Amino acid sequence: MSGKRDNLIVGLDIGTTKICAIVGNLTEDGLDIVGIGTSPSKGLRKGVVINIESTVASIKKAIEEAELMAGCEIKSVYAGIAGGHIKGFNSQGVIAIKNREVSPEDVKRVIEAAKAIAIPMDREVIHILPQEFIIDDQDGIREPLGMSGVRLEAKVHIVTGAVASAQNIVKSCNRAGLEVADIVLEQLASSEAVLSADEKELGVALVDIGGGTTDIAIFVDGAIKHTSVLSLGGNHLTNDIAVGLRTPMAEAERIKQKYGCCLSSLVGKDETIEVPSVGGRKPRILSRQLLCEILEPRVEEIFTLVNREIVKSGLEDLIASGVVITGGSTILEGMPELAEQIFNLPVRRGLPQRIGGLTDVVNSPVYATGVGLVVYGSKNVGVHEFPTAQTDDTVFRRVTRRMKEWFGEFF
Repeated sequence: MSGKRDNLIVGLDIGTTKICAIVGNLTEDGLDIVGIGTSPSKGLRKGVVINIESTVASIKKAIEEAELMAGCEIKSVYAGIAGGHIKGFNSQGVIAIKNREVSPEDVKRVIEAAKAIAIPMDREVIHILPQEFIIDDQDGIREPLGMSGVRLEAKVHIVTGAVASAQNIVKSCNRAGLEVADIVLEQLASSEAVLSADEKELGVALVDIGGGTTDIAIFVDGAIKHTSVLSLGGNHLTNDIAVGLRTPMAEAERIKQKYGCCLSSLVGKDETIEVPSVGGRKPRILSRQLLCEILEPRVEEIFTLVNREIVKSGLEDLIASGVVITGGSTILEGMPELAEQIFNLPVRRGLPQRIGGLTDVVNSPVYATGVGLVVYGSKNVGVHEFPTAQTDDTVFRRVTRRMKEWFGEFF
């Protein structure tokens, strides 16, 4: 980065519908958003890179826009990862404490022990998130350092992803002239931006509905207990409109954003919309109710699948503070109301919180992941500084190596 502003942190949300670069400046008072750049994303499908050239072009465009706005040069980014290949599960490890007092070395060892599970060759550990530590049957310990005991147990949540998908994200960033400081699970990033500490303590489900994927994260007692990704999102809604109203995809997207509503009770009987036709035919005037009848079942399906996922995790009774929905698709009118009917829980839209700077620009669920990546980066800045001088070491190995020092991410 440019000399005078070393404390700039850049989040790069590589999404199915848009690529978004957000520049944050870390000050004594907190985090200020100073630049933002977006570009339509062409090279991804369901959250996974399928065309590196297109992705690189989109990344460059978003980064240039953000550089212009922030007046700086961007060299390194925190990149988000999503897609149906992401799998999260809980694990635990136990060790004997060496000197009857927990040292950082012990904490590293117990997390290594928790990580010692068979992971297939084509999968990669992306995060190891400590949930709690247990010392001699005393549970619920967040910060075990310095405590006395004989045995130390760690409960962790491990997130794995396909090696190829993670490599393609790193490769795309490298080709666009960027280093990847870290790869971060997208719903983990979004949670940093939109959830409050109280919600995480009480128990909350975060549902991030993007263009190609719906990402779920469940927090209980301040720690992440469950993560999963469904390959369903806003693009399916657009596709349904295009097929149902026989209109081009670009027009379907515009109609969805301008007139879309997923709860028919919110739409007046006499409201109409103009729908362009395909192949040069004349546009038609249709009832807005019809659009609603196309969207409602699909949104209902997405929420029903999310609800099934929450029930499957066995945590549905623990999410006392309800569900927070975020991501670009949740701007759709009637989303929280429909979600409340399906989840039987209070639902709110999640907007990025606790940030300064260009708050009015990023004050939308669309930027939840991008802002979250910056917040995540600001909390972990300097934790995984990668040496750049070594030539034999790929960025990917560096990104992997940080697993070994990975501890204390959440405290």
